Amino acid sequence: MKKNVSIFCVQQGFSYVEVLVAMFILAIAIAPAMEAIQSGIQGAGIHEALIRQHYALIKRMEEIQAKPFADILSSAKIAGNGSSPSSYSDPAGQTERVLVFLALYDADTDPFTLIDPNTDADGDPYTGDTSNLLWLRVELENSAQSLETLISR
Repeated sequence: MKKNVSIFCVQQGFSYVEVLVAMFILAIAIAPAMEAIQSGIQGAGIHEALIRQHYALIKRMEEIQAKPFADILSSAKIAGNGSSPSSYSDPAGQTERVLVFLALYDADTDPFTLIDPNTDADGDPYTGDTSNLLWLRVELENSAQSLETLISR
């Protein structure tokens, strides 16, 4: 009786050439993968800093809005205009300095209109009857981040 002998052998693992090809492919693919991971980590750090700064601005704005209107009004009058930092700003030289700008705001007769009716005919929203409305801007010094709102009595 003859035994059937298969001419195909059962392979027990990878050949040396297959291992070398796999290592070569991995070596080529790892450089772009590491670059992508690095830029992702840098982007996360930048985003974290921007979010922290944004919440610092929100915090300062809410602190000012919580103060009595008379105090804010007197600080706006001392500042004089919307381009001079008010007394609510951080001291000079501080890192991530928050600047607070306050100005008297001329709402003329209706502060809720989109277009200023300009009843005092001066064409300037920062003049006229300003006893009931103030403009508030908080910004991070040397940054494009800022928030603005109007405060009413």
